Amino acid sequence: MTETVRPRVAVLGGGSFGTVIANLAAGNGCESTLWLRDADLVADMSATRENTRYLPGFRLADGLRFSNDLAEAVAGADLVFVAIPSKAFRQVVQTVKPHLQPGQMLVSMTKGIEAGTFAMMSQILREEVPGGRIGVLSGPNLAKEIAACMPAGTVIASIDPEVRATVHTALACPYFRVFANTDIYGVELGGALKNIYAIATGMAVAQKVGENSRSMLLTRALAEMSRFAVQMGGNPLTFLGLSGVGDLFATCSSPLSRNYQVGFALGSGKKLADIVADLEQTAEGINTILQVRQQADRLGVYMPIVAGLYEIIFNDKPIFEVAAAMMTSGQRSDVEFVLPNR
Repeated sequence: MTETVRPRVAVLGGGSFGTVIANLAAGNGCESTLWLRDADLVADMSATRENTRYLPGFRLADGLRFSNDLAEAVAGADLVFVAIPSKAFRQVVQTVKPHLQPGQMLVSMTKGIEAGTFAMMSQILREEVPGGRIGVLSGPNLAKEIAACMPAGTVIASIDPEVRATVHTALACPYFRVFANTDIYGVELGGALKNIYAIATGMAVAQKVGENSRSMLLTRALAEMSRFAVQMGGNPLTFLGLSGVGDLFATCSSPLSRNYQVGFALGSGKKLADIVADLEQTAEGINTILQVRQQADRLGVYMPIVAGLYEIIFNDKPIFEVAAAMMTSGQRSDVEFVLPNR
């Protein structure tokens, strides 16, 4: 029996998800390096074998290495995962670009949209690394559950079959299944858009709405996501998979989700500035609301939940006033793309 050749892996970004993916690869026998900006955190993780800041309580694989040197981290790597918040994603890619080698595979793990350009992270990778072998990793991947070895699945989207196969080899294990897709944009949009609706769901839970309300919210969220994605060039069927409805359900159902936490705090009466200051990691959904509201207006896409959240968060409109307006708006098709909406 032929032994599986494991790829060498670098993960850029030491937040909870970046740490989990680097640790998965190391546990699978890959040479795996996790890059972080903070030299003190690198030293602490090397000494304790734990990410005490972003993933406390979980021991990391003995083979996982840590570095704050970008050139060292990516040297010799077959597969480079980029897990950097959207606001710093381009800058880090520009910094690492001189150290990349031809043939290295670049996979975004960031579920966000660049402010000002509406660029997805895969688009930034293509712009900054022309000819690069690009992929996107997305799905219902709450980091603490994966760290605890609870069964989960993810999606690697790429038009390059070797990228899809290499990510599978690096990450697949008895508790983490890796599915494939070629619709990079659809998978990426699903990961970014669901953060908006996690905020809405957290807000609804804080307001103590019932299960009927939450079910309606999730269903209409999926309709908005797929409607917007089609206008942007994505495949609506992608939203029936893990990166669509799967990620939406997980993120909108779990208090582990940072975006859900933001929504719950807003629904409890806290101010956005105070909430953001208290968060230890980035909640991409706030920026995504701004970006998607502007893009939906430009394209003429009907997205009442996005518009309502914008009014609540940025114009201080009362939650129940916004909700009541949505409930009494005109009739729409229950299932998107089945009946015409006029």
